[in-house]
Amino acid sequence: MRSGRLWFAAVAVAMLAIGGCSKSPNGKTAAAPTAAGEAMRSTDELQSRNGPTIDIANHPGKGLFDKNCAGCHNGGVPKAPQQVWLEMMAPDAILAAMNGGIMSQQAAALSKTERRQIAEYLVRTPLANYHAPAPPPMCSPQSAKFDAGAPPAAIGWGHDNRRFASAEQAGLAKAQVPALKLKWALAYPAAQRARSQPAVGWGAIFVGSQDGTLYALDLDTGCTRWSFRASAEIRTAIIADAATKRLYFGDVLARAYAVDAMTGRLVWKAKVDVHPNATITGSPTLGGGQLFVPVSSLEVTAAANPDYACCTFRGSVIALDPATGRQHWKQTTVVAAPRAQGKTSVGTAIMGPSGAPVWGSPTYDAATNRVYFGSGENYSTPADGNSDAVFAVDATTGKRLWTTQLTKGDAWNVGCMMGNENCPTEKGPDLDVAASPLLVPIGGGRMMLVVGQKSGSVYGLDPANGQIGWQTVVGHGGTQGGVHFGMAAQGRVVYVPVNDMDDTRDGRVYDVKKRGAGLHAIDAATGKRLWDAPADNVCNGRANCDPGISAAVSAIPGVVFAGHLDGRFRAYDGTTGKAIWSVDTTQNVTAIGGVTAHGGGMSGPGATIAGGHVIVNSGYGLYYHMPGNLLMVFTPGGK
Repeated sequence: MRSGRLWFAAVAVAMLAIGGCSKSPNGKTAAAPTAAGEAMRSTDELQSRNGPTIDIANHPGKGLFDKNCAGCHNGGVPKAPQQVWLEMMAPDAILAAMNGGIMSQQAAALSKTERRQIAEYLVRTPLANYHAPAPPPMCSPQSAKFDAGAPPAAIGWGHDNRRFASAEQAGLAKAQVPALKLKWALAYPAAQRARSQPAVGWGAIFVGSQDGTLYALDLDTGCTRWSFRASAEIRTAIIADAATKRLYFGDVLARAYAVDAMTGRLVWKAKVDVHPNATITGSPTLGGGQLFVPVSSLEVTAAANPDYACCTFRGSVIALDPATGRQHWKQTTVVAAPRAQGKTSVGTAIMGPSGAPVWGSPTYDAATNRVYFGSGENYSTPADGNSDAVFAVDATTGKRLWTTQLTKGDAWNVGCMMGNENCPTEKGPDLDVAASPLLVPIGGGRMMLVVGQKSGSVYGLDPANGQIGWQTVVGHGGTQGGVHFGMAAQGRVVYVPVNDMDDTRDGRVYDVKKRGAGLHAIDAATGKRLWDAPADNVCNGRANCDPGISAAVSAIPGVVFAGHLDGRFRAYDGTTGKAIWSVDTTQNVTAIGGVTAHGGGMSGPGATIAGGHVIVNSGYGLYYHMPGNLLMVFTPGGK
């Protein structure tokens, strides 16, 4: 299970390079773990919330939802989004669906008060005096103009997963980094999290938000040039295509979109998976005239209910026509269709094989016309050979070329955290290959496919056949441990962020001596650890605070930018691992429009560096991480 929710044997290899201890440039030690791992008590713990809340158990909306909605949204209608997705939607979207929208027929017999109470139950907050939040300020006619001479670079998620910007693309030198200051900030309206990777092009920033709004913001001032409302939260990166002037992205309801970058007009929208728990977490990738969309799900969370028949979702990558959204092919991770495997001790059906979601952005290689991606754990018994694995497929046909499984026998769901009967007999350990594989040149015309895993290991694979060349251990890994959202590479040096949370609420206790929370540098050719920068603990007892790095990292020549779960955004020297700049994003700032806001835990997307600007989101009010709603833009001297 991916660190975007609550996530997460040894393979014999010819050249095993278990990294030895190397010098820590910061001289820091990681925080000690708790004496015993806590266990999750309720799935309501998974969302952090600001402001007033309701008494969920006694609220009238619960009975109304159970009577009028649960029959469809909790499994009765195959295509109806599961309740977990409804709970992540904005209040105005839920109300609009019942008041004249897609659910108006089903809600026709409900009074206005009853509809509001259902919405209150889902979003867990009172709405009697609710008004949709005011949007950010619009641009003047002059600031609304796009710069045709500044097209987006084909770097980062969706283009090149090495997440490296050259000096020319970044417009920022290493010597300028210590002088970075906040130029402006945007407060996402009524948000608790900011999970969309920004794109920069044509003098604008394009970024999605929790309520499903896609913004085109003026790079210089932050004013809004246009906005577009998707059906639900936009969690992926925004992929800007210079050739077509289109933007591609996905929402949490498993819909992929193409939008005109100059106007915000919808070009097409496509549902990529009809499973009610399907979602798009990893960013779509453009390559070879196709758009490759990874599909994951939260069915792993539905298993927290012991009466839920777990599980039937199968991860996949789908190839779409970027011009029309028409599907070319679909490659599922789990080949066999799920079927009844028996019953739990309380009589609930066990369905399987299932799971192996694709959490990361696929990696496209034009030289070989291949697509590479990783998978997560199976959700139910039996565990098969497709979980915690790396795949290579033909980009034209979707035909599977090879599969390399890194951890065998991994079947896990949130029922294991709850200690209920839906926990598979394998009981985990939930060690997804969640981050995108990096295709790294290592000299002599050779390439290495570098893969990070939640196990705390990094692997070097031969991209031709998937054979493992080396394995390096950088942390103890675990449910919220190891490598989460994304590594970066400059040349053959790979920068590896490690989360390794202290308490993952899964009831387990991890060896503090193996804790690798922080940033590490590895030689892609050999797996040798070049340096380690362990994260020091500055949380001082703050709730949902942890020093590790879950978010993807980004690199420019000589510098690596990393956002920590404690809200620190830092720049590290790419040669030594020494921190050369740091800012606490959890502090209050005045955002455009005069709004006071703050960031929180940093997870999911990393920084975007372009045109002398460093752009990053802060706030991740899910899965025991601190909420926040900031988009922050830094430049040398704040100018």
